[in-house]
Amino acid sequence: MNFAKLPKIELHCHLDGSLRPETIIDIARSEGISIPSFTIEEIKSELIAPLECKSLDEYLEKFAIPNLVMQSKANLRRITFELFEDSARENVKYMEVRFAPLLHTLGGLEVDEIITSVIAGMNDAENQYNIKGNLILSCMRTMSVESAFEVVKKGKKFLGKGVVAIDLCASEEDGFCGRFVEPIALAREYGFRVTIHAGETGIGKNVLEAVELLGAERIGHGVFIKECVEAYNVVKQKQIVLEMCPTSNVQTKAVDKFSEHPIFNFYQDGIKVTVNTDNRTVSDTTMVNECEIIFTEFNMNANDYKNIYNTSVEACFADEETKEKLKKYLS
Repeated sequence: MNFAKLPKIELHCHLDGSLRPETIIDIARSEGISIPSFTIEEIKSELIAPLECKSLDEYLEKFAIPNLVMQSKANLRRITFELFEDSARENVKYMEVRFAPLLHTLGGLEVDEIITSVIAGMNDAENQYNIKGNLILSCMRTMSVESAFEVVKKGKKFLGKGVVAIDLCASEEDGFCGRFVEPIALAREYGFRVTIHAGETGIGKNVLEAVELLGAERIGHGVFIKECVEAYNVVKQKQIVLEMCPTSNVQTKAVDKFSEHPIFNFYQDGIKVTVNTDNRTVSDTTMVNECEIIFTEFNMNANDYKNIYNTSVEACFADEETKEKLKKYLS
């Protein structure tokens, strides 16, 4: 299969993990921002997480530098445009990009200015390329419950205007869902769709709680349902879609190597799986690369590709008109 030519859909990609290294250098140089190096190779070594990461927390350390250059409206718009541009160039037809607005307030921006800027960058790319996008607002689990309420309330007015869903991300602790029941319930009431990072580290029970307590329709990663029968069963029975990110999962040590990734076993057992990058820069990957890894490793065929593509169409938070158009790319 020529993955470069095939239409692709990405449902799990972080804006702050997908900056072009050249852009970081360009912005830092023009704005006098201090970064460890102004050479491409050296800055890449600071941005890209090694396959030998010890943990998710070590992987997350790589997001500090990108955030330095994501504190103005112009920069957020540019960075968003470039991510959609990079994706469109590898034939991604639809993409949901997630970001945590509260990480971009350090320069004095208001939450609505941040969201507006990211929407503008996405719209710029949609006008120039054959790609459609939507945005997912992430709440940081390391922040207070009040901060999650803030994102939900301030993000409400952007629903239907580029924003479609709410997410919880960052370091994963056992039982985190209980803390965020109220803000996520409010988000659902407003009309946000719900996807939750869970089961990325060795806590399968978090996936069960994300579905039962938070009403998650999709799960970011979900690798560790393999260690929790109840979580596995609820994901299978309710057809909860897993946004799986193979390279990232090896880096964070969710799995030790690609051959041990559970995506193929899940797929064979009727669990809904999708293939995603997570973070293009931090994981040094593309959608083409992720597909090549999984489909080669598990000897999957064109019919498998079509099944997973169609799962991505059905699982995306786009409107029905967009879904119908996406289905036609691979009919």
